[in-house]
Amino acid sequence: MQLIETPSPNFDERDAAVSIIVLHYTGMQDAESAIARLRDPEAKVSAHYLIAEDGAVLRMVAEDKRAWHAGQSYWRGMRNLNAASVGIEIVNPGHEWGYRPFPEEQIASVVRLVAQIKDRYAITRGNIVGHSDIAPARKKDPGELFPWGTLARLRLALPRPTKNLLDPQWTQGGFLMALERFGYDVNDPIAAIMAFQRRFRPELVDGEIDAECRMILLALLLPKPMGDE
Repeated sequence: MQLIETPSPNFDERDAAVSIIVLHYTGMQDAESAIARLRDPEAKVSAHYLIAEDGAVLRMVAEDKRAWHAGQSYWRGMRNLNAASVGIEIVNPGHEWGYRPFPEEQIASVVRLVAQIKDRYAITRGNIVGHSDIAPARKKDPGELFPWGTLARLRLALPRPTKNLLDPQWTQGGFLMALERFGYDVNDPIAAIMAFQRRFRPELVDGEIDAECRMILLALLLPKPMGDE
């Protein structure tokens, strides 16, 4: 993969091994604005990579350094995930500036880059997440239009369960306990439910716990065959 070196000064030293990939959308009006912000020392934000809509891949921070993309975050018992993650910004105006589908050329580059990073660090599919998964009260990206199914078919993300689903009929409290067990911060329950829906039931993101949500979550929590990650 050809990389365009576009260094950002916004990084520091890692203090944890890489075990997570975090996918973002830029959420700005255009790519130029996003790149400028990610390189602005005053902004104090950055990512390891940025993927343009035409599929071009910019390397902004070396993987052995800590980029500043995740902010206050939590996933599966880990907090402040900048230390353990590689952050990938995907150019898209996001919900504020006219959220739209991601072009095929862009997703093709996402797939190639995620596959390389996953192999390099032996990252499990369950640790390839969106910004909204690790910061549900603050973030919506990469959002309900991101094609997680494409990544899942290539074993680059967890798939949405669709077969042999059973409704555990959890109460709201039971569902939130299960959601926390799966990995989410549930301190803001509605935000956590919506983040789960954006990821695993994107056609209806309403913050309501229904039978379909319960069945999907139960299936995700059931033991998987050896090597399924």
